[in-house]
Amino acid sequence: MSELAERLGAEGPVQAVRAALGVDGAGAWLVGGTVRDAVLGRPLRDVDLVVPGAPEPAARAVASYVRGAVFPLSEAFGAWRALDRREGWCCDVSTMRGATIEDDLADRDFTVNAVAVPLAGGTPVDPLHGLADLADGRLRVLGGPDLESTAYATDPLRPLRLARLATELPLVPDPETERLTREAAERVMRSSPERVFAELRRIVVAERALGGIALADRLGLLGAVLPELDALRQVEQSHYHHLDVHGHTLEVLGRQIELEASLAATFGVEIAETLASVLAEPLGDGLTRGQALRFGALLHDIGKPATRGVRPDGRVTFIGHDRVGTEMVATVCRRLRTSERLRSFLAGLTAHHLRLGFLVHERPLSRRAVFRYLAACEPVEVEVTLLSCADRLATRGRRHEPAIAAHLQLARELMAEALAWRAQGGAPRPPVRGDELAAELGIAPGPELGRLLGALAEARFAGEADDRSQALALVRRLRDNQQP
Repeated sequence: MSELAERLGAEGPVQAVRAALGVDGAGAWLVGGTVRDAVLGRPLRDVDLVVPGAPEPAARAVASYVRGAVFPLSEAFGAWRALDRREGWCCDVSTMRGATIEDDLADRDFTVNAVAVPLAGGTPVDPLHGLADLADGRLRVLGGPDLESTAYATDPLRPLRLARLATELPLVPDPETERLTREAAERVMRSSPERVFAELRRIVVAERALGGIALADRLGLLGAVLPELDALRQVEQSHYHHLDVHGHTLEVLGRQIELEASLAATFGVEIAETLASVLAEPLGDGLTRGQALRFGALLHDIGKPATRGVRPDGRVTFIGHDRVGTEMVATVCRRLRTSERLRSFLAGLTAHHLRLGFLVHERPLSRRAVFRYLAACEPVEVEVTLLSCADRLATRGRRHEPAIAAHLQLARELMAEALAWRAQGGAPRPPVRGDELAAELGIAPGPELGRLLGALAEARFAGEADDRSQALALVRRLRDNQQP
């Protein structure tokens, strides 16, 4: 038995699949990422299996052995998945494409994914020299020298997958593959939006996300998937910035990633622990709140090209880019078919990313000013406070050092307030219920009542209306157009 087969055979999931399918492994082959990751010494998470016949019986046998679930993955390709929920791994079973395993491997995407090992053990089958490419850290697309003869011709998503593999693995595309990927980049959006977003998501949340984004950008993939980012190139900014909007956006992402790793240095240990817990919460679309923030960093300034102006004194402005950007974020999310939850989250970040910066010159903030900031930014009051720090750190033009220091000081204060606000479920309840207030004042439910209840919540936050009598006195002054 080969060393690679022995390495695979030592893995618990492979042992379970072997036990389920019998001594000869039902003629099945371990392929794709399972073999690739074993060669790279990475932990085996799932098992990719090819069988000579229908995949359903093998998948059901594995599911029965591990007492897990089984279901079809793809009607088009006839793939099935067996899921071991207890151990947290799955086995994807597909029908062999072609008469032989060599035919199947030739129909794959990259050489590093075109190596097969018999499930029962034996010598690897490597007709396309994927093992040599893995040893050299090389990503090479399958096929001939022209685009239509490559693996890219049969699946338009594969160029984006190349960027994702290069982001997640210690692999670099060779020059010829880079050339072919660049030629195929514009076809990526012919794939389903859900598949495109799945690959993009993995790039953005990866440990080496910045390198992956840079590669996708250089190969034209990022512009194909997110043309709004491509439109940021050469959009010059004011003297407070040291980069154009495109460069600034990528630096904001970099700063966001740095902040994720150093929350205590920016906010202090106590706040950092609570903030880390919030960022680790699931949001939607397979993203935590912190991971979704990376998308917020990429999209927060996409409204700038449409709003760029120059004042008579020569200063560049982007008045309203937060509002325009919010509308554009919704368009991006519809195009990629993300969930409404993610769309709302990203739209909120874009809409409010300027608010904290506007408050810097009003320090020290009154309790009412803090309330208004939190109420306006809810439900992203925590995350947008963090994003504003990344945005400010990436803005290093004229007199940037004192501006950054002032911003971070205010952000520390507001982050504590935002976390407390989130923990208590938002604004404090007014000391008087709405129905009681309506009866007391003799008014019907409607906008006026809502306005008064909002004013009471603000006053309670500020410590100015803690009980019923104070609340009623306050609303009477408000109705008489007196200042509280």
